[in-house]
Amino acid sequence: MAGSNPGAGSYYVPDQSRLAISMATSVALLVIGVAGGINSITFDTGHGGFWSIFLLALLGVVVTLALWFRQTIKENRAGMNSAQLKHSYALGMQWFIFSEVMFFACFFGVLFYVRHLAGPWLGGEGDKGVSNMLWKGFEFSWPPESTPQDAVGLAKQVPANSGAFHGAKEAMSWWWIPFLNTTLLLSSSVTCHIAHVAMKDNQRERFNKFLGITLALGFLFVMFQAYEYYEAYAHLGLTLNAGIYGSTFFILTGFHGFHVCMGAIMLTVQWLRSTRAGHFTPDDQFGFEASSWYWHFVDVVWVGLFLFVYIL
Repeated sequence: MAGSNPGAGSYYVPDQSRLAISMATSVALLVIGVAGGINSITFDTGHGGFWSIFLLALLGVVVTLALWFRQTIKENRAGMNSAQLKHSYALGMQWFIFSEVMFFACFFGVLFYVRHLAGPWLGGEGDKGVSNMLWKGFEFSWPPESTPQDAVGLAKQVPANSGAFHGAKEAMSWWWIPFLNTTLLLSSSVTCHIAHVAMKDNQRERFNKFLGITLALGFLFVMFQAYEYYEAYAHLGLTLNAGIYGSTFFILTGFHGFHVCMGAIMLTVQWLRSTRAGHFTPDDQFGFEASSWYWHFVDVVWVGLFLFVYIL
C-alpha cells in the first residue's frame, strides 16, 4: 500500500501524482513551440511567439523532471523500493532505451531510403527509375548539388531567409569537429565505465573524479556541435533549407545533440548526489547505472552518425 514499508514480496504503490500529466502537457507544447519556431525562421513569418511557448514548455519539463526525480530518490532512500520494484525500474529503463534505438533506426532508415533507393530512382537508375521526373536533366548525387528552386531559378529571386531552398555549397567534412566530437564521446564512454567500476569497488573519490571528467567531455561535445552548426550556416550554406541533405543532417545530428544534453543532465544529477549527499553504494546505485546505460547508448548512436552522415 502507498506509504508503507515493503517487506518480502510486497510492492510499493506510490500515491497519485499529477507529474505525468504535467510532463505530457509540457512535451506537447515543447514540440509545438520548436516546430512553429523553426518554420517562422525558415519562412520569415515573424511568429516569435512560438519560441516563447518553447521556452515555457522547456521550463515545465525541467521543473517536472526535478520534482519527479526528487520524489523517486526520496522513496528509494526511505527504503520503500523492494528488490522486485528495483528490477522493474531496470526493465523500464531497458525498454526505454530500446524505444530510443527504434527512434533513431527510423531516421537512419530514411537516410538509407533517400540515398540508395528514392534518389537513384528519381535519377533514372534501376527498374523503378523515372528520369526527369523532378526536372529535365536531373542527376542524383549525394549531397544533391541543387534543390528544385535552384533548378528553375526561383531561389535566386528570393532572399535566403524568406523561404528560398538553396542547395548546400558543400557537404560537411568528417574531419576536424566531427572527428573531435567522436573522440570526445568515445573517451567519455570510457571514463563513465571507469566511474562505474570505481563505485562497485566503493571508491567514491575516484567515482566522482571520472564522472566529472565524463561530464566535461559531454558538455565539450555540445559546445563543438553548436560551433559546427554556426559553421554550417555561416560558411557552407548548409541550412534547414538546403534540401533533403540539410533536413536529414540537422534532424539526425540535432536529435542526437538533444539526447546528449539529456544524458549529460542525468549524469550531472548523479554526480551532485554523490559529491554533495554521499548517495550510492556498491549495492545501491541504480540511478547512476541507468544514466550510464543511456550515456553509452548516445555514444553508440554517434558512431553510426559519424559513419553514415559524415563519412559514407
